[in-house]
Amino acid sequence: MIKESYSVTEENQLLKAALDGDKKAFGEIVTRYQKMVARTVKGMLGDSVFAEDIGQEVFIKLYYSLSEFRGEAKLSTYIQKIAVNLTLNEIKRRKRFFSMFSQKGNNEMYEFEVADHDTEERKEASEIVNKALMAMDPKFRIIVTMRMLQGYSTKETAEILDLPLGTVLSRLSRAQEQLRNILEKL
Repeated sequence: MIKESYSVTEENQLLKAALDGDKKAFGEIVTRYQKMVARTVKGMLGDSVFAEDIGQEVFIKLYYSLSEFRGEAKLSTYIQKIAVNLTLNEIKRRKRFFSMFSQKGNNEMYEFEVADHDTEERKEASEIVNKALMAMDPKFRIIVTMRMLQGYSTKETAEILDLPLGTVLSRLSRAQEQLRNILEKL
């Protein structure tokens, strides 16, 4: 049964409809989670064409793997895990590419939205935070993005990243210290 609008439909009904081939139901899933995916991917890669591509790839991968979703976690956690994995793969790919061509010193920075820019001060602060995040080691950057920018709990972050809780806590501590040191220099 195809509905006109899925805006108030429960997630499990939406999933079932999408699995049954209802493209409008899958479209509603994309609509519900696209901002979450964008925040994660842009938090890791900056606001770039790469981030847009990865964002689209997340939903393509979701479409083809939806039948594998067992419902043991929330759909948002499953989608977030896909986003994180694809983003980390892109970071690894970039490292291989840049090391292969020895393009050290390419410090091109990408901007992403940290908050609404209603004032010049906010815009400036956003640019500083962006530079600091892009300077961080990716394994720490993802923790900061998930915990501090996305608002996931430590437990949710551990589940999404498939890491032990203690590892997330220690990386968060080191990430905060690394971020503080980078911000002091900026």
